[in-house]
Amino acid sequence: MSARRTIQAVATAAAVLLGLAAAAPAATAAPTADAVTSAAVPANDWLRTDGNKIVDEAGNQVWLTGANWFGFNATERVFHGLWSANIENITRQMAQRGINIVRVPISTQLLLEWKAGQAIRPNVNTYVNPELEGMNNLQVFDYWLQLCEKYGLKVMLDVHSAEADNSGHTYPVWWKGTVTSELFYQGWEWVTARYRTNDTIVAMDIKNEPHGTPNDPQRAKWDSSTDQDNFKYACETAGKRILAINPNLLILCEGIEVYPRPGATWNSPNTNPDRSPNYFYNWWGGNLRGVAEHPVDLGAQQDQLVYSPHDYGPLVFEQPWFAGDFDKESLTNDVWRPNWFYIHEQNIAPLLIGEWGGRLGQDARQDRWMAALRDLMIDNGIHHTFWCLNPNSGDTGGLLLDDWTSWDETKYNQMLKPALWQHNGKFVGLDHQVRLGGAGATTGISLAERYADGTDPVDTTAPTAPGQPTATDVTATAATLNWAAATDNVGVTAYEVLRTTSGSGGASVVTVSGTSYRATNLTASTSYTFTVRARDAAGNISAASPPLTLTTPADNGGGGDQGCAATYRVVNSWQGGYQAEVTVRNSGTSAIGGWTVSWTAPAGTTISSLWNGRLTTSGTSVTVRNEPYNGQLAASASTTFGLTGNGSGVPTGLSCVAS
Repeated sequence: MSARRTIQAVATAAAVLLGLAAAAPAATAAPTADAVTSAAVPANDWLRTDGNKIVDEAGNQVWLTGANWFGFNATERVFHGLWSANIENITRQMAQRGINIVRVPISTQLLLEWKAGQAIRPNVNTYVNPELEGMNNLQVFDYWLQLCEKYGLKVMLDVHSAEADNSGHTYPVWWKGTVTSELFYQGWEWVTARYRTNDTIVAMDIKNEPHGTPNDPQRAKWDSSTDQDNFKYACETAGKRILAINPNLLILCEGIEVYPRPGATWNSPNTNPDRSPNYFYNWWGGNLRGVAEHPVDLGAQQDQLVYSPHDYGPLVFEQPWFAGDFDKESLTNDVWRPNWFYIHEQNIAPLLIGEWGGRLGQDARQDRWMAALRDLMIDNGIHHTFWCLNPNSGDTGGLLLDDWTSWDETKYNQMLKPALWQHNGKFVGLDHQVRLGGAGATTGISLAERYADGTDPVDTTAPTAPGQPTATDVTATAATLNWAAATDNVGVTAYEVLRTTSGSGGASVVTVSGTSYRATNLTASTSYTFTVRARDAAGNISAASPPLTLTTPADNGGGGDQGCAATYRVVNSWQGGYQAEVTVRNSGTSAIGGWTVSWTAPAGTTISSLWNGRLTTSGTSVTVRNEPYNGQLAASASTTFGLTGNGSGVPTGLSCVAS
């Protein structure tokens, strides 16, 4: 155990009942039999960031792979499940099954109650939990921290809501009622000071799922203002106040729900009848587009910053991107990269997916989404905490079954276990001295043991540059690029294709897994320059390939054996509105690189949202062009895009032009 921990596993019951604050370090516990002692082993377990990685004090790369256990945030003000299961059994099982960090939702109201000495006696089954007899909820939490130390677990605190409320997370902002923004900051300061020398708690998730749209009375935005509802400013402020007390903590900033599209502002209306909506939408907490223009600034402790989006599947909410066919590549290009994955790819900061998961085996789309996100995190070493341990999570179910003792083995083995940090067949903890699973554990190892043999060190070697691209099948609007593969000391995982237009200093980037790419949406008679970079699993990026410059030919109207057909159908309708789906099929005998669908809308109708296509309107004339990921269609192949609209009626003049 670390010398700087103040709540020792051997603390007396009397000390626990007193609820001692973290004031001065206690004597270091004797090393366990399985501990590794070395001058190179850090004395503490604090973490920091290095580019898009998280490392320990010695610079060893770590992978935070955990789960959520809620209850302290709710009206019960204590972990759920203690009414039927034993706190130590649950904690030990998490560690033995490879969970190395637990995200613990709390509320600002709870922190303020604890600060004021108003801890309550929780409703705990003391027949099952005799060790908790007579404890208030703060003492239960302190006791649980001892168990985490005993079993090599680390902890992340998450302010889930302002008030202690089972539904508190639905409120969009971090203040509510008597809980002001200033009290929100003070709650964080109090809990940081109490545990400032206890390196069991290594991370603070500033606020769960800030959200809201411009139609809502309260909503979270993201810009560089000091406005109360600017979550970027709130996370920055809370982070700095926390780090002033303990500069070693990781600070997690989640995303928001919406972000203005180019040309729109936070004062724009929610929809714009003359074009696509004014805002990009995502999950609550999942929209981190604002980081590109307005990054969080933690000053001298910038290397403690982690961005933390949330992502869910269609059983939680039917997002537009689940309406048609989707896979890992389309989700990455259409949803994850523009909202948060770019932060990892551009080496801005690490990502930790604070919530993901759900029910398994009830919806094929749900299972496909969950497997795709799991694989993205594995391929890129993205940190995560699975939602959730609790079986009483209505939207998702839990890792535990309803008896709070049995595990959902199918969900655990298929979805979570493959994404847990493992080395040589054992789970890896974040404690340097205590094995994950505790003394004598056979399923886990400590961080010191992980790096003791010197194998698999942190990969800092970038791949070689790929070969110069070549172009084939060049049309007025598309070209197929191919290049020679790069090499890497571990392995290349992806390629980034950069495109620069003549006369423009900007570059567009797409990531592909292979050594070819069909560039679409080009403009006729225009010069383009393409380069390619290779990327490995550790995020190292190669130098760019030699450039390829090409000029597209003049537009010949798609000519010859190229063509496409469009079919429009209404899939749902309600008073004053409707949802439609348009199928685009390659009706020619050769592949097409793009398509454009047009129609005349019925008088009085407007399109409120559209996905899987690029919309432009002029009066009643509607035009939809393909996105980069769904323009290329082989002969007889098809794709779909969807839309929602106001009004009713059937469009006329539906046409499709291939390119």
